[in-house]
Amino acid sequence: MQDATIDKLHIFITMFVISFIMSIQGPIFTPYASMLGASSIMIGIMLSASQLTDLTGNLMVGPLVDKYGKIIFISIPIFISGLLYVAHGFIADYTSLLVLRAINGFALAFLMPAAFALISGYAKNSRQQGKNMAIVGILGVIADIIAPILGGKLGTTIGYANTYSIMGYALLVIAVYTVIFLRDRQLLSVKNKRAKATNLLTVFQNTQLQLVYLTGFAVMYIHGVINYEVPYLTVEKGYSTLRTGQLFGFEAVGTLASLSLFFLHRYDPINRMMFGLFWLCMSLAAFFNGLLDLPLSLFLMGFCFGLVMPAAGTAVTNAVPSTEHGKAFGVLSAVYSLGMIASSFLTAIIRQAVSPYFIAFLVGMMILTVIGFIKFSMPKTIRDSRY
Repeated sequence: MQDATIDKLHIFITMFVISFIMSIQGPIFTPYASMLGASSIMIGIMLSASQLTDLTGNLMVGPLVDKYGKIIFISIPIFISGLLYVAHGFIADYTSLLVLRAINGFALAFLMPAAFALISGYAKNSRQQGKNMAIVGILGVIADIIAPILGGKLGTTIGYANTYSIMGYALLVIAVYTVIFLRDRQLLSVKNKRAKATNLLTVFQNTQLQLVYLTGFAVMYIHGVINYEVPYLTVEKGYSTLRTGQLFGFEAVGTLASLSLFFLHRYDPINRMMFGLFWLCMSLAAFFNGLLDLPLSLFLMGFCFGLVMPAAGTAVTNAVPSTEHGKAFGVLSAVYSLGMIASSFLTAIIRQAVSPYFIAFLVGMMILTVIGFIKFSMPKTIRDSRY
């Protein structure tokens, strides 16, 4: 058992470092792309392109993880991504940035489903499953608090290109770490005997997973709007990258606050997802109506993200047997990518005519309505089960 705890610590360290490095680029990508000559629409295309390649990889990796194991699909993508980030530091035009970002999106697509499938093996029951997901979330949020501020500072002091190079070398180091220390374990499979998923089609047909995927799309659509709009303040209003990094920090603190409430894992994950999505939409509504300023709105939206994301991971592991976790998490990651694609592309087109926050509110509320209809149309014995 002690060995299992140590092995779990290694995957937690890996996820923290990955989150930290990825979060560094939050406040610097948009001004870097703009400096290379990209327009607002082109920046939206760049964000959408990486998410599109990410989505493609997500759908491919699920069956591969279930068949060949998880660690190989963690170590190799990190190594490739490290090389690509180093290459970011040597480009001279936005076309090269677009190509590198698209390839990197495909490489990283294999990472997250494999990592979450690996983490799912370190749980004895559903509640412990939720705690593991929450711990990963907390580590990611701590990274999100510190890294954007560091990224903004690095972008200001050493330049965007050098910052990307540092990120790349750090990823190469962590890739070596995963090869040496990561181990795959299955303490106790968390199964749902009703779920008999054998391929991607049956995963999509699982009603409980449909609720998760719809919620995931809505949340990531909203998250994509925030990721696009907040860094663009450096271009539109002359904010420094350090200031935009601080704004992302407000969102991260809110997420950390909700993830720290471990008692929430006693409650049904589907209900937690719906509750979080509802208040996420309300926070958006309060902001675009001028009832809240941006820092407080970001804090509340971050709090809601922290309610939804661990619940989604727990709901996935409860809905399918452990042998199907790769497929289920692969589809979930693909849905996340789809939400980011839709928000990045649509926001770039409509932002001059209508508030992207308002559209995000509409998307969230419409999907919440559909989720509520599906949930309350399910048989009561399934709807009320706690798995």
